Parts: sequence; C-alpha cells; structure tokens
Amino acid sequence: MAGHTDNRIVIAAPLDVTWDITNDLERWPTLFSEYAAVEVMERKGDTVTFRLTMHPDENGTVWSWVSERRADRSTWTVEAHRVETGPFEFMNIRWEYGQVPGGTEMRWVQDFAMKPTAPVDDAAMTDHINRNSVIQMERIREQVEQQAAGLAPAAGERA
Repeated sequence: MAGHTDNRIVIAAPLDVTWDITNDLERWPTLFSEYAAVEVMERKGDTVTFRLTMHPDENGTVWSWVSERRADRSTWTVEAHRVETGPFEFMNIRWEYGQVPGGTEMRWVQDFAMKPTAPVDDAAMTDHINRNSVIQMERIREQVEQQAAGLAPAAGERA
C-alpha cells in the first residue's frame, strides 16, 4: 500500500508573490525549518535538479537526497520527484497554487511508498508528513505574508 497526503493553506498574499518566494530554492533553508542546505546541481529551463540536506534528526542522523522539480508558472503547478530515493521506493510531489478569496491557496500532494528496509512504513510516514506539512506551511505562510506586507526583506536583501 502506498502513502498519499494532501495538505493546503491559504496565504494572504498575491499569487505571483507566493509563487516567487516558495519556488526560490536557495531560500528554502530559511523558508523551511527542516532544511539545513540546498545545493542546485543543474538548471534546464524550468527544471531544477538539487540536493536537499536536513538538519540532524533526534538520533543525530542527517538525511540528504537529490530531487528534480519542474515549475510551470503558466499552470501554477510544480511536479517533483526524488532522484535519490533513500528510504522511499518512490516519492512524487505536486504543488498547486490558486487565487482564492483572501489570497493564494498553496496545496501539496505527495504520493510515495517506503522500502521494506525503511525505518517506518507507509502509514507512519503518511502521519509524519501530514503533521510536518502543517508546521512547514504555517511557517511559510507567516514569511510570505510578512514579505508581501513589506515587513520582511526580499531574498538577498539585508534586514
């Protein structure tokens, strides 16, 4: 049985601002609390191959993997998958953005399966992703709303 998650949040900011901030990969270590580093390995048009490295977990393990993502601004969607799958048999992620009353809805849909040798099964990873997505989306919402309101510096600017 594979895992599936579907999480969304409304961000009180314009669609293009939300898109630009959340798709700025180099900003992810600030935007997300779980990522320590992002290394862009290759860019080809709208497709980016990159390595994500997480902060050490409670056991001191540092998880890192290579993903590929393609952002399509014309449809306000991003399709991504892990190239180095680690404990996953596969991991596919779709981000969708849409204008809604009050701002922009950002939706993350993840489909995956854990390897039999993984430290957790599909159900446990589904629970983990659902819990963590709420935390990360709220963190992102706060940062995007602050920047959209002119309360935070844009990427690359000094506070």
